[in-house]
Amino acid sequence: MAADHGLGQHQATLASADAESAEWLRTLGGAGAEREAAVERLHAILLRVAGNEVRRRAPRLRLSGPELDDMAHQAAADALLAVIAKLGQFRGESRFTTWAYKFAVLEVSAKLGRHFWRDPGVPLEGEDWERLPDRFEFDPAERSERRALVDALRRAVDEELTERQRHIFVTIVLQGVPSDAVAVELGTNRNAIYKAMFDVRRKLRAALVAQGFLDIGTARRS
Repeated sequence: MAADHGLGQHQATLASADAESAEWLRTLGGAGAEREAAVERLHAILLRVAGNEVRRRAPRLRLSGPELDDMAHQAAADALLAVIAKLGQFRGESRFTTWAYKFAVLEVSAKLGRHFWRDPGVPLEGEDWERLPDRFEFDPAERSERRALVDALRRAVDEELTERQRHIFVTIVLQGVPSDAVAVELGTNRNAIYKAMFDVRRKLRAALVAQGFLDIGTARRS
């Protein structure tokens, strides 16, 4: 019965999707040479997206040349596997290629994020850490105060957030990945991501209050 329901849902998606998206679903869900050709085309698209995303972030990284290319190829390969495994989750709310692009961006983000946490000295998001006080609407008057605040935020991210919260925080706030794309990666919805970010901000503000960087009244208003 469950299999019949899944087949019916897939057929309904095929019927409601635009012609190009429906063709992607048909060929990727098929078999033989036609499927292999579709897989190759999709991999080429995902590799182009991953390569563009890696190069866009390259100025912030101590990565270059073959290492960047290798990261793009790994991200594209993993994104391809994820797209094929989740074909049944495509609902036709956007074009198939737009939906697939998100997986490539997320794989790049995940790989850069793991690289960053393995080596915090890498200035992967150095400029973004410096802009964090502005994003959280904190306004330290002096440069020294700002540096101390950034350091306090780093410690709070490491010590106060759960692993999932850290991943969401780094991906959205530091790496600039859209929240809906993060929701796809984590198999959840946009509202759950918003709730997670609300909890992250609450924890970070509480940590800054405890360390004397914010007073309670400011934390409540912000």
